[in-house]
Amino acid sequence: MNKKQLITILPFLQRLKKIFHPPIHSKDALLQVLKESEESHIIDSHSRLIIEGTMQLEKLEVRDVMVPKSKMVMIEHNTQVKALLDIMIHSSHSRFPVINTDSNRILGIILAKDLLGYLANNNKKIEFNYREYLRNAILVPESKTLGALLRDFQSKKSHMAIVIDEYGEIAGLITLEDVLEQIVGEIEDEHDFEQDSIIDFGDGRYLLKANTPLEEFNDFFKVKLAIDDVDTVGGFVVAGFTYLPKQMSNIDLQGFNFKILKTDSRRLHLLEVKKIGTSTKNT
Repeated sequence: MNKKQLITILPFLQRLKKIFHPPIHSKDALLQVLKESEESHIIDSHSRLIIEGTMQLEKLEVRDVMVPKSKMVMIEHNTQVKALLDIMIHSSHSRFPVINTDSNRILGIILAKDLLGYLANNNKKIEFNYREYLRNAILVPESKTLGALLRDFQSKKSHMAIVIDEYGEIAGLITLEDVLEQIVGEIEDEHDFEQDSIIDFGDGRYLLKANTPLEEFNDFFKVKLAIDDVDTVGGFVVAGFTYLPKQMSNIDLQGFNFKILKTDSRRLHLLEVKKIGTSTKNT
């Protein structure tokens, strides 16, 4: 085929390419391509879930996955070394916000390894001064997306941020691990303890695992939710939708509003629930 013939047939080939390889103009179309790629064994299911999880970071907000203030382990600014060590050992955390109890203001973040380094040197002549080891604390609003927060963590080389509500008060904290878990799934190590299935955010909102038994949900809220052949809250919600809902979908069921925070192509993972008629600072 000469150059003239190629120029003549090129527009036809381009149109043909679009028929068999249509351009992707939406996230739903991309998700469909990923699903087809898995079915064709181009990628495996784990890779597809990681890509899908990454795409969801711009939808999820910090308030959706943060540790609420009621669950935070904070160190008061006047805590002595012995008490400080006890807190670190008991919690098994590696980073701790230091709070000025007089002003209710976060002074910074202290790392457990700094105290361990001090104890290892065992220099009794020098009292441990946490102020020398304080790292700056990143302050973020509840409405910040996880995608934007991840970029902040990367640029500022930080692993923890303090979440501030609309009134400038401490609402909770969020870590790099919390964000990464939205991409790769739950990360556990040998020091992790089983987390509560239902977490009270203190403003009428509750975070719960979708596999929480309905019986536990009913005991917690003093209600009697029930549906035939369903044992978990996730199953209850799916039955209400009559299909597997997408992330950030919500539904009212038997006096509660359920919002889907985390899901994949097979099941629900994380839900936000609030009693219908309950007002919050964020709504």
